Amino acid sequence: MTILSRPVYGVLTPQTGKNHLLIADADGASAITDFAKKAPPGFFASAEIMYVAGPDGAKNVDALKALSPARFYLGPSLAAALPRLRQLLGESHMGLRLYVAGTEGLIGQIVQIANEAGIEYTAVQTEHRGSLARRVQCVHCKGITENVTTQPCTCSHCGLLLLVRDHYSRRYAAYQGVCINAEDPTEIPPTEEIFR
Repeated sequence: MTILSRPVYGVLTPQTGKNHLLIADADGASAITDFAKKAPPGFFASAEIMYVAGPDGAKNVDALKALSPARFYLGPSLAAALPRLRQLLGESHMGLRLYVAGTEGLIGQIVQIANEAGIEYTAVQTEHRGSLARRVQCVHCKGITENVTTQPCTCSHCGLLLLVRDHYSRRYAAYQGVCINAEDPTEIPPTEEIFR
């Protein structure tokens, strides 16, 4: 059964355009270096790379800088990089090509901000690399819990035990979580790590 709301990812492919913005987190860096092998000569002269290294991604910085992009931004966290992204998209002109590679949490939030800036989600190239951890929105308190790897999970805001559904909301850039034991709060199903 196909879940229609679930994001579908492809493989980053160079497009024609005047300006290119490539965004990645830790494992997404390898998608950009693979992408560079297909890029025409001089492609990165009009490109900016935004990279959120995370705790294990610093090893990729030199490989990304070696691509000689016009601009390179190393963000300490996605939260720190988002204001810069909003500013870049606010100042961008028609023809900007946006490429995003990495975890679903990164991809979802970047696509969400691009959409707010007027870029249709189908115009953003995405490639999933790395963890399958999910960003989950509790449908009860509306809080977002990051990096969920278990089923069920506990909402980090209200403490409810949530069934992580496969339904994805682009509006919230998160999967939906619904209370799994609403009928009987004493019923606590076993927790399994399934989103690695």
